[in-house]
Amino acid sequence: MFMIQSSQPRKMRRFRYNAPLHCRQKFTHAHVSKELAKKLGIKARSISLRKGDTVKVQAGGLKGRSGKVSAVNLDTGKIYIEGIVKKNAKGKELPIPVHPSSVYLTDLDLTDKLRSAKIERMKVPRAEAETAQSPSPAAVPNAAPAAMAKTASKVTESVA
Repeated sequence: MFMIQSSQPRKMRRFRYNAPLHCRQKFTHAHVSKELAKKLGIKARSISLRKGDTVKVQAGGLKGRSGKVSAVNLDTGKIYIEGIVKKNAKGKELPIPVHPSSVYLTDLDLTDKLRSAKIERMKVPRAEAETAQSPSPAAVPNAAPAAMAKTASKVTESVA
């Protein structure tokens, strides 16, 4: 399944409601705080939320409260944060669902090796990685003069 792009709200709404789980996982990304991005050395704007991450609510009636993510519900697209609860009529405490767009990450749970490896890959920008893979002409001795000699010979052949 691929992400659709439509200007019609009903088509986008239908896509989000009927999306498979691997697409819904992308809906549960949250912004990374500037301090955390600086600490990890990443330039990513958002990262997928997981159980154990520490988040801070930045919008809504719960603004300013923070805690660890206790659950991520892909069916509803909401997260549950420890300490953010309400009491029902019987007095039982129930967690309040929070939308991922209204929180930002303040600390990551890096106990998963795959996730920490993904964060390591995010540290190096792609442009720098591509230049590191292909050697520059200055790094290879006599590469630039040889290339210039070939182009000069082609130019003289075409002129003659």
